Amino acid sequence: MSTRKVKDFFCTAVSEKVKISLKVKPTLSRTFKNELYVQCDQFECQYIDENILPCPLTLALFAKEIEDREARRKARKEEEAEYY
Repeated sequence: MSTRKVKDFFCTAVSEKVKISLKVKPTLSRTFKNELYVQCDQFECQYIDENILPCPLTLALFAKEIEDREARRKARKEEEAEYY
């Protein structure tokens, strides 16, 4: 399993450099939903885990990582289909 990539990012909402990473939203339901969001290390920020305006964090900041995840998921599904 790969480690989560952490990036430095200047956040205009808190006017300082923060560390951000791509996370999967936890769910309480029995069905797994692969909802992604960007989390920063500023836990006192009022926009923590929200990614709504004026928070500048968007999934576009991790477009390459999301694309890589989708490619790995697709390859796993194809591999499983070949197995059965």
